[in-house]
Amino acid sequence: APPLNEKMMLHFSLGKAYLDTHDSDRAFFHLNQGNAFKRASFHYDAAQTSAWMKNIAAVFTPALMAQFSGAGAASDRPVFVIGMPRSGTTLIEQILASHPAVYGAGELRALDRAVSRGGRFPDDVAHWSKADFAHIGADYLEQVRHLAPDALRVIDKLPGNFLYAGLIPLLLPGARIIHCRRDPVDTCLSCYSKHFSGEQLFSYQLDELGQFYLAYQTLMAHFIQILPAECFIEVDYEAVVDDLEGQARRLIDFIDLPWDDACLTFHETRRIVRTASVAQVRQPIYTSSKGRWHRHAAHLGPLLDALGLE
Repeated sequence: APPLNEKMMLHFSLGKAYLDTHDSDRAFFHLNQGNAFKRASFHYDAAQTSAWMKNIAAVFTPALMAQFSGAGAASDRPVFVIGMPRSGTTLIEQILASHPAVYGAGELRALDRAVSRGGRFPDDVAHWSKADFAHIGADYLEQVRHLAPDALRVIDKLPGNFLYAGLIPLLLPGARIIHCRRDPVDTCLSCYSKHFSGEQLFSYQLDELGQFYLAYQTLMAHFIQILPAECFIEVDYEAVVDDLEGQARRLIDFIDLPWDDACLTFHETRRIVRTASVAQVRQPIYTSSKGRWHRHAAHLGPLLDALGLE
């Protein structure tokens, strides 16, 4: 018999293939097996993760934001594209990176490293001094300095940086954050059908995936209330699919660059894309993945329950 890992990968491949041919029953037979193999291979505590996100929200009060406003290392080079995995982050990065003044750096671990070197997140944040914020921000800038030194903007597209959305303006005044949103069930279905190369431990069980999504949504709703408008924008995947030019112009305007038509032919931009979405960004926008989940609803019970959609 093939080793477990090969078996698991085969289930994911077949599941994805059957999803693409709209054979729901066969797709979920394989996806459920592949995900169960993966889920059995690590420890993950969904309740603890949700509690951690609540804790993050509690730390980032309007008072903290005001106290440390402008404390960090000022730069308008960093642009963070954040959100759930599979929410359109690669598409947004590709549109922006097609602009000649923008470099798409992909999924960087730089912010995570800089914050970890500064202390425990979020527990230690309230004890940092202005100098600490500046030091951590400078650490980040130093890590990305060698990437495309001539680019006016550098896109850091690690979706999980949404956890740091409140921290980014304090560490890096002038940095911009683009939050990608997509239909919750489409996003979660897309996560469930992927075997990620990175650590997405919340993604391999439908109920846990729904719990994580709700915790993320709640955290982002908190950040929206406290983040300065000039550093934060939200973009809906569906809106980009429906009106590419309108949304692309809005994004380029937000990162304060002059418009360039190359952003509309993003699928022709030759750059290395290392994420799960590599195939998609090589073609023009397609609408087939909008509302895709409805035809698979019968198999999504635990997810819909967790999201409160049943």
